[in-house]
Amino acid sequence: MRLRRLILRFNDMKLRNKIVLAYILFLMLPIVLVGLGVVRQYRESALDKAIEQTENSVARVESRTEETLSVASDLSARLKLNKDMEKIATTRFESVSDIVDAYSGFDIFETYLTFNPEISWIKLYAANPTLIDNWEFIPTSPDVENSFWYQAALKHPGLLGWYDFPAESRKANSNLSLVSSVYFQESHKFGVLALDINTNYLNTMLEQEDSETVLLDGRGVVVASNSPDFVGKELSKTRLGPTLAEDGPGTYEMTVDGVLSKVVIDEFLPENSFTKLKIISIFSVGSIVKEANRINTVGMEVIALFAVLSVLIIYLICSLVTNRLRRFSRQISKVSIGNFDAELTVEGKDEIGQISRQFNQMVANIKDLMEELKVSHKHSSELERKQSEIKLKMLANQINPHFLYNALESIRMKAHIRGEKDISRTVKLLGKLLRKNLDLTGGKISLGEEIDMVECYLEIQKFRHEERLRYKIEIEPGAEQARLLPLLIQPLVENSVIHGLEANIDGGEVKVVAELRRGGLEVTVSDDGVGIPAGKLKAIRRSLMEQESSRIGLHNVQQRLLLTYGPNSGLRIESEPHSGTRISFWIPLEE
Repeated sequence: MRLRRLILRFNDMKLRNKIVLAYILFLMLPIVLVGLGVVRQYRESALDKAIEQTENSVARVESRTEETLSVASDLSARLKLNKDMEKIATTRFESVSDIVDAYSGFDIFETYLTFNPEISWIKLYAANPTLIDNWEFIPTSPDVENSFWYQAALKHPGLLGWYDFPAESRKANSNLSLVSSVYFQESHKFGVLALDINTNYLNTMLEQEDSETVLLDGRGVVVASNSPDFVGKELSKTRLGPTLAEDGPGTYEMTVDGVLSKVVIDEFLPENSFTKLKIISIFSVGSIVKEANRINTVGMEVIALFAVLSVLIIYLICSLVTNRLRRFSRQISKVSIGNFDAELTVEGKDEIGQISRQFNQMVANIKDLMEELKVSHKHSSELERKQSEIKLKMLANQINPHFLYNALESIRMKAHIRGEKDISRTVKLLGKLLRKNLDLTGGKISLGEEIDMVECYLEIQKFRHEERLRYKIEIEPGAEQARLLPLLIQPLVENSVIHGLEANIDGGEVKVVAELRRGGLEVTVSDDGVGIPAGKLKAIRRSLMEQESSRIGLHNVQQRLLLTYGPNSGLRIESEPHSGTRISFWIPLEE
């Protein structure tokens, strides 16, 4: 009921208002919605792309960090096997000169530092009070032995730890150290080997990243960053806040330093290590979607301006159209009351102007017809005379076919009397075939009638080719009554005889098969003649798809099939040179 009232109200609206309303609903509204959707999709795509780039950057940072740390890992493994280092660390020296002599003859640390710039310093902590601290061999103190990194190294023999811890020997360019316990076999004691990483390599690598990126050691201390003020501090005590230091690997959306941001966190465990390192990359959502938001604002402004101007233009155009239609309506009202002398003048060459001129012509025609009705009896006799002439011409046109039938029958009887039975039979078949073709009205015939014409044609050709032509017709029981267009099969048989067998010295066989399949009738005409080369077959198939073709027979059948039965009923041609040709089609059957 509400829908009907809505329809009635719509019908009561003026045409101008209907067009404006339709324009707003079906053009402007979709444009606005699509614009909003595109901008939203663009924003989401920008975020997804930024996240993907950040994840790739984190993976790249992880890979390059592991490359740098692997240098320290390899050096640590070599130094643990160095007997000279173990000898100095475990020897109880009697005098300072003995220590100086031992130190001066040991240059392994210096050699490794020279050829491995990724390492800024190497030192060994040993529980040997006779050692002198030269920043390479360092005797342990209670503070060192109780430190977290020293205890962690001793608890995980054979594994590596990665920490940032205070040390007098640490250089300004180092904020990360490898610590690992060393077992001295002769003294059965442990020491701790520490290799300071040159974090300038890591900082330079992180400075190449667009997003804010930090590298943390196992205790949450920033050991490298593209923001220098973070390095050496616990992440929880920086402006990034304590939350990031506690979150596990993943991608998060959170407020960082008062800004809505996307955060990508990744943890990795270097080879043979007992501590993990964490990489955190942060980028502001606003910086990513800034361009999308700008496009959104500009787009909405353009759409709004376009909407206002277009509605005004549509309203103006509709007003001009409706004013002309109102003038047209007033003129129709005059004619409706019998004033045929009225003439409508509407400017313009558009449809309304054309209709107005046609209306004027129609009124003039009506006026003329009314005059002609007064003398219509004069034309009736003339009409009857013309009809009689047409009947006479139709009777005359019937004479030619009957004359041809009679002539063929006379030839047949003369051949029969003279004993030429083959000629008599062939002339009879020709007359029968001709009569059937002339009797066709364009309507559908039964398959049996079509096959009858095919047999007539084949018998005539057999008279010509004698034993060189053989044929076989197989009709599935029940298919004879199927209705189809006339002259669909005979042109295909003719094509097989003329093009397939006449060029073959030994002749061949033509086979016609009709079967009921897939709710329709499938007809196949095949021969074992010369076949068709691949290039020519391709040209034939292409010509069948054209509007006009030099191959009249096949093209005619193809067009009639497509126009009557649809695209699934076109001709299918298969052929190979010296292997014959097979042409088939399928048509749906009427219930």
